Amino acid sequence: MLQKADSVGVFQVESRAQMATLPRLKPREFYDLVVEVALIRPGPIQGGSVHPYIRRRNGQEKWEHDHPLLAGALQKTLGVPLFQEQLMQIAVDVADFTPAEADELRRAMGAKRSTLRMERLRDRFYQGALANGVEEELAEQIYAKLLAFSNFGFPESHALSFAHLVFVSAWFKLYHPAAFCAALLRAQPMGFYSPQSLVADARRHGVQVLGPDVNASLPHATVERFDGKLAVRLGLAGIRNIGQRLAETIVAQRASGTYRDMTDLGTRVRLTAIQAESLATAGTFTSFGLDRRRALWAAGAVAGIRPDRLPNTTVGTEAPVLPGMDDVELASADVWAMSLSPTSFPTEFVREHLDTLGALTVSALSGVPDRTVVLIGGAVTHRQRPATAGGVTFLNIEDETGMVNVVCTTGLWTRYRKVARSSPALLVRGVLEKAEGVISIRAHRLTRLDLKLPTRSRDFR
Repeated sequence: MLQKADSVGVFQVESRAQMATLPRLKPREFYDLVVEVALIRPGPIQGGSVHPYIRRRNGQEKWEHDHPLLAGALQKTLGVPLFQEQLMQIAVDVADFTPAEADELRRAMGAKRSTLRMERLRDRFYQGALANGVEEELAEQIYAKLLAFSNFGFPESHALSFAHLVFVSAWFKLYHPAAFCAALLRAQPMGFYSPQSLVADARRHGVQVLGPDVNASLPHATVERFDGKLAVRLGLAGIRNIGQRLAETIVAQRASGTYRDMTDLGTRVRLTAIQAESLATAGTFTSFGLDRRRALWAAGAVAGIRPDRLPNTTVGTEAPVLPGMDDVELASADVWAMSLSPTSFPTEFVREHLDTLGALTVSALSGVPDRTVVLIGGAVTHRQRPATAGGVTFLNIEDETGMVNVVCTTGLWTRYRKVARSSPALLVRGVLEKAEGVISIRAHRLTRLDLKLPTRSRDFR
């Protein structure tokens, strides 16, 4: 069904018939998706556009246009202004702006001092509106809404493009989750979520993620058949101290035959001691029947192999019997070598402690009633404070079962500032809030949570 890509593409679908199964949305269904892309953003949320649109879309609120001249611009978004193009259309329909004047209004919206520039257009707008029979008081109300809307208006053309990407990406994630995960990993660094979060999410959706292997991996992440299903195989280039060029060399040398053992690898590929140790730490020699401790023992000797030396004369490649690594040590080795663990998540190793504290898993929150006080614990993946959020800070907390958004008011953030800013993982106590199928927690208290594995967050981007 799917094949590994060449050096340009990520994954190619072998048949156009496969893409033909992509369902076609009706125009109204697709436009609803367009609106949702533009709607769920900090600007519309702070501007009070979200809930009115949702209520009207669900038939829970009756509404009508303030004036019939607004219907042409606002009918398709149920009377709620969302797009920059709508503001331009309102100016044309209500106040007889020329296209050039409407474009000036659009540019004023995007300017750093857009409010001041738009104020200059006030008289022109009033004159045009009055000429079209719009009463002065209503004209003032419409213009006030335009001024408020100018802070968060979103281009409809952008929303259309994003909606298409959202729909197609969601389709691939649903029907080809392994390929979708591998493609995102190959495209790193990018996007909102870290490779660890991408891998953890794929595992929660039934995708098996395999560690890198010198006899199976390409430089980048790929998919392969494993136990009858498509699994993600991590690439070699993502290993610490390896990089793209050495990974390509390892794969190219494998074309003449798979590596028989570490000595064979050292003979065909020039490795430094650090590189050999990194490959061993990442578990890339499991196809040789070697665990990581034995591979680490032999790494230094393998790095000393040179083409100008007699074969089979290297000492130290055979390790004695050594104790194996436990699960925490294996995960620690993965995180050190690749900044992620393909088979675990850090909170798994403190779950017993979290249970004793009464902390719930993220997945369990869906079964808890709205407005319940809950306690959760997890790694901080993001800290965000949008300019339009009025000083509110949003945290993403992730455990082995999922992610949840945590809302921190200005007062709470000030009270727990040191813990909130510096802790890689947190215990969060707060009120569970459920709205339109979305779960979040309004934090009351933040406490540092010590994990056995290091984690990193992406902060204030």
